[in-house]
Amino acid sequence: MPLTADDVDRFEASRPRLNAIAYRFLGSAGEAEDAVQETFLRWQAADVDRVEVPEAWLTKVLTNLCLNQLASARARRETYVGQWLPEPLLAGDPMLGPADTAEQRESVSYAVLTLMERLSPNERAVYVLREAFDYPHREIAEILDITEAASQQILHRAKKHVADGKARTEVDEAAARRIVEEFLTAATSGRTEPLVRLLTEDAISIGDGGGKIPARAKAVEGAVAVAKFLRGLFKPGEAKRALAGGAPEVYVWTANGDPAAVAVVDGRVVGVMCLEVTAEGISAVHNQVNPDKLERATAHWAAADHGKPLFHAF
Repeated sequence: MPLTADDVDRFEASRPRLNAIAYRFLGSAGEAEDAVQETFLRWQAADVDRVEVPEAWLTKVLTNLCLNQLASARARRETYVGQWLPEPLLAGDPMLGPADTAEQRESVSYAVLTLMERLSPNERAVYVLREAFDYPHREIAEILDITEAASQQILHRAKKHVADGKARTEVDEAAARRIVEEFLTAATSGRTEPLVRLLTEDAISIGDGGGKIPARAKAVEGAVAVAKFLRGLFKPGEAKRALAGGAPEVYVWTANGDPAAVAVVDGRVVGVMCLEVTAEGISAVHNQVNPDKLERATAHWAAADHGKPLFHAF
């Protein structure tokens, strides 16, 4: 039977939550939307009158679709050009999902999304459903066709893998702005010492150009090496302006809840640099410049009240 208007409304009411779940699974807004749309098609084909708890049914279908997608995504990333980073979501993007608890905010941070690449598909599923959406282990077990005890054990392993990274420090909007401004001032000073002072000793810098924009094939490691690399990255040059399509306006922003710098040329986001902040300093710089992963950021930026840029780069 075709869906009634109430059936469609029931799905649309769940779409924001499903989008947020799928993004945490896949690290890609576009792939998340595709998975949610496929879930709608499954809903459309189902005998929905026999579905007792629509939210649980939709979550189970979406989770299975995302688990299948993760398996193929891992194969694709083996041939990905350079470093792979998640697609950044700018502040205010509804796909960021709930942010009421520290666990929910952490689950969508750029640092944790990157660390979750270490997890098996089941570990990622349990971590996302439990930490970000507070699903009880009983429901997670039903979604994944495992026991409650197994769900608890998987969560323990997943949290341990994620915790192997440095403990992230939460900062409010004002603190995030100060951190980014201080970082950018140091990065554009032409000297390495101010940057080294802001970085942890074992800081890393990772860039994702997707083979379309030049980016280092390997991470830059160590405070001094990262500082030298960033100093060169922000050094003005005609070739850089040509590659970016002009002199980017650089704004202080947040992305995935992290302090971030957003580079914009003629309304087009050409780079999002997320800073991972710990009690010891900035431990990681994640620079997303792959244009395929910045289309949603550009669309969101066009609707945002972003004020004036901090400076023009290059």
